[in-house]
Amino acid sequence: MKPGLYETLERIAATIEARKGTDSDTSYVAGLLGGADDGVLRKIGEEATETILAGKGGDRLHLVREIADLWFHCMILLARHGLGPGDVLAELRRREGIPGLDEKAARGRK
Repeated sequence: MKPGLYETLERIAATIEARKGTDSDTSYVAGLLGGADDGVLRKIGEEATETILAGKGGDRLHLVREIADLWFHCMILLARHGLGPGDVLAELRRREGIPGLDEKAARGRK
């Protein structure tokens, strides 16, 4: 990972956290944090669909922008559950070096 990229995720997570309990009329993030889970879940579904379409389209910049939207909304969902990017990175680190089929099979046994 390029230097500073993890810090970018942490700054975004801190900004999302700071929006908790603020006025949803002035903050998009506050609206998603303060509303029902369905609001942010629908938004993640929308962004995932847009990511799929961008992946099929061949426009690299469009793909990157859609994935950024998807990640951002996933970070909002994480914050709703008291989690952050460090939790996801720790899980990825745990999986590192484990063959994908083995890791998937192990999850099925839990």
